[in-house]
Amino acid sequence: MSADVWTVKAALDWTVGYLGRKGDENPRLSAEWLLSEACELSRIQLYVSFDRPLTGDERDRLRDFVQRRGAGEPLQYITGEVGFRHITVKVRPGVLIPRPETEVLVSEALALLPAPERPRWVDPEPQEAPEEARPAEEALPSRDLGDDAPARADEAPAASDAGAPTAAADAATAADATADAADAAATAADAADAAVPSDEALRVADLCTGSGCIACSLAFEHPKASVVATDLSPAAVALAQENVAALGLEGRVGVLCCDLGEKIPDRLMGTFDLVVSNPPYVPTAVVAGLAPEVRDFEPALALDGGADGNDFVRRILPWAARALRPGAGFALELHETCLDAAANIARDLGFSDVRITCDLAGRPRVLTGRRPGAPAVADVR
Repeated sequence: MSADVWTVKAALDWTVGYLGRKGDENPRLSAEWLLSEACELSRIQLYVSFDRPLTGDERDRLRDFVQRRGAGEPLQYITGEVGFRHITVKVRPGVLIPRPETEVLVSEALALLPAPERPRWVDPEPQEAPEEARPAEEALPSRDLGDDAPARADEAPAASDAGAPTAAADAATAADATADAADAAATAADAADAAVPSDEALRVADLCTGSGCIACSLAFEHPKASVVATDLSPAAVALAQENVAALGLEGRVGVLCCDLGEKIPDRLMGTFDLVVSNPPYVPTAVVAGLAPEVRDFEPALALDGGADGNDFVRRILPWAARALRPGAGFALELHETCLDAAANIARDLGFSDVRITCDLAGRPRVLTGRRPGAPAVADVR
């Protein structure tokens, strides 16, 4: 870009053309994202601000973004965040980018948990003042929610696809059922206990958490979910902890740096209500054929699932068989070519209700099952 004045429209048109020549599959969408990020405008605001000139700083940011995107870097790494179900999480190079198919995994995981009770609003009996004591023109008082009212709109828990309540009271109840988040920093064992402490909470283990999008979504959408999330990558653990803090879930989600469930104490075995994981699952021979922006930019540690894609399945499911309480379930996201073999592994380990669910593109994607024992909790769909 030259030193001439660049308006939003001129910058958008130039970026679309540049990215198109670089082989971007959707250059206009990429250009909108990058220009929005550079100018701190929404995509809608771009189109009502065509004549607005870019500042020098905005042009410098856009130039950097466009060069990175032209080299094939994923948009999410450039913008630094991605929307995932009802939350937005931070992302950065070195950690797998959350994908839409993983939202299906969260839906299936929520369906394995007991549905949260919906709060009922009980209107108290009005205490009317005597007629003569009430001014004729008195306006009706507004309803005082007191301590049940969220301090900010964004603190109210969102309703989930599994029917999660929106009342702050339920979130407070769940928070009371968890340990002080400060204790989570002491030791690995304390961190696990801080994440899964009480009889009131539903204990969840999220293995290979990456950005923490699964753990955070489960805690955000189910008011009684208390999650211990693990990852072998220190970069992923640091990012997951940032997302936990940014979403205000420190008392509901604890993050451990370890291999699968290695640092989760043995005393917690048999007490979990759910084990969920999006592990590395791409067969080794398939990794080389992935799209360049995935193969060349996202961490191989989070992609390669071994020769048949099921290396981690053979480690996670035996651990889940020990970790889950009778009747509790697991949910795994896997490669479309691996689901049948993975289902057989689950059945051989004694899991019941083993089921395969397709993703939004109709491809086999999620494996679920339950540890036999107590009657299974009814699915919520």
